[in-house]
Amino acid sequence: MNDPIQNRVRTAVSAALDKKAFDLDVLAVSELTSIADYFVLCSANTERQTQAIADGILEKLRKDEGVKPLLVEGAMPGRWILLDFGDFIFHIFTEDCRRYYGLERLWGDAPNVTPEFTGEAEAPRNARRKKTSRS
Repeated sequence: MNDPIQNRVRTAVSAALDKKAFDLDVLAVSELTSIADYFVLCSANTERQTQAIADGILEKLRKDEGVKPLLVEGAMPGRWILLDFGDFIFHIFTEDCRRYYGLERLWGDAPNVTPEFTGEAEAPRNARRKKTSRS
């Protein structure tokens, strides 16, 4: 796949999974809104982990793709960090914050294209619904 937007999304997804993000979803929103082509959502166990995931994504996109975000919101306290790269927006949530805002429900008409960006026929287990002892 040579599409530069999809390559950047793939790089960001890989960076998030490297930092142990879970419950990762890539939604194709281009037919529903003009603000982005993709929304990427993932969860983390703690605010510290959301910050580590965001830092990992920012570093990998800068290093591998030469890309910086247009906007970063919510880094403090880190319950919901939004990284806006223009063509895609990456949302990193703590579990309770993600449940509360329910972006999947708001964008329910958007196709979930996660497998296209994880390199799996089906999203890998560590990217999907991971249950923790705190759940």
